[in-house]
Amino acid sequence: MKNINDELFGELEYKTNFWRGKITIKMFNLEKVILLSVDADESADFSSIQKDAFRYFIQNMNNIMNEVEKQVYEYYIENFEEYREMVGDESEADRIAPRIDSSSGLAEMVNPTELIVRRVRKNGKRRLGLLCDVSWDNEDGLGIKIEDEIVEEVGYQDIVL
Repeated sequence: MKNINDELFGELEYKTNFWRGKITIKMFNLEKVILLSVDADESADFSSIQKDAFRYFIQNMNNIMNEVEKQVYEYYIENFEEYREMVGDESEADRIAPRIDSSSGLAEMVNPTELIVRRVRKNGKRRLGLLCDVSWDNEDGLGIKIEDEIVEEVGYQDIVL
């Protein structure tokens, strides 16, 4: 196993096609230590755009995460009835997809697990993906696509993988 201590990303261990470390984020007023994955080959030649994406995320984390929370809440409100119908049993539906009236109600249902610093595409955008486990979808979880510090999309995890 190859390990490095990058001045920006911290301690990282090389996996196949990416480097893995940890980061602490705050979501729904809870601090969480989650995985940090940086797309790169074994040479750890991180692009300046990847570094900027991470640096800007760290500098603007409160604003970005506030927007993430707002967008996840909007996504949940648009979709939770469908998840409730799939379960059928009302008490089980209340447990995995309850009716809520604010984003703070998501704190027990949404668990951030990984921040991905994506490779640069031709459009040159700073791309991050935030993965979360959620109570209402054990298989597909939740993904939040962030480009140039703007929450672009919330949906299944595959939107950021």
